[in-house]
Amino acid sequence: MDSNYTMPIYQKIALDIANKIYTGEVEENSILYGRSVLAGKYNVSPETVRRSVKILEDIGVVKSIKGKGVIVLSSAKASSFIKKYQDLTNISSYKSDLYDLLDSKSKIEDNILDTINKILDYSNRLEIINPLVPAQFVLTKECKYIGQDAGKTKFWQNTGGTIVAIKRNDELIISPGPYIEFMEGDTLLVVGDKHIFNSVPMFLYGNDDKEEEK
Repeated sequence: MDSNYTMPIYQKIALDIANKIYTGEVEENSILYGRSVLAGKYNVSPETVRRSVKILEDIGVVKSIKGKGVIVLSSAKASSFIKKYQDLTNISSYKSDLYDLLDSKSKIEDNILDTINKILDYSNRLEIINPLVPAQFVLTKECKYIGQDAGKTKFWQNTGGTIVAIKRNDELIISPGPYIEFMEGDTLLVVGDKHIFNSVPMFLYGNDDKEEEK
C-alpha cells in the first residue's frame, strides 16, 4: 500500500453507513434511504452509492430487495466490517510512518556520508604525514648552520629527513647534494615521515647541548 494511500469515497460511505447501523442510529430490519436520497446526502453519484451498498451487501450487513430497497440485516457484521477497516487504516498508518522513518533514515545516512567525505577532504588537505610530499623549512639568520655544507651537518642522520630541493631566491635547486652551502633565506624542501616537522626545526634552531657534549 502506498504511503499516500487515500480511502476511496465509496468505502468511506460504506463505513459511515455501517457505523450508523452499529451505533443504532439505523436499526436492524429497517430500510435505508433509496440510492438517490443517499447520493444526495453524501453529494455523490448514484453509482458511488451503489458500490458502497454492494460492499455492505457482500458481507451480510444489508440486503437489497427489489421493490423494497436496502434492508439492514446485522449490527454485529457492521461492527466486524468497521473493525476490519480500522485495522487496515492502522496498517496503512503504520506503513506511512515506516516510509517516513525510512526516508528520514536515508537522509540521515546521506548526511553522515556527506560529513565523512568532508572530514576525509579536510584530512587530505591537512595531511602532514605523507612522506612523498615535501615539507618546507625556511633558514633564517638564527639557523645554526648558515654557511655550512649540508653534508657536514649530517642533516639526514640528525633529522630523518632528506633534502630533495632548495629554493634560493627565484631558483629551485633540485637534489642539491652534500656540498651545497646553507644560506640565509634558503627554503629547504624535505621529505620524510611526520616526525620531521619537529626534528628539522629542532636541529636547525635547537640548543647545542648534545653537540657540545660530543
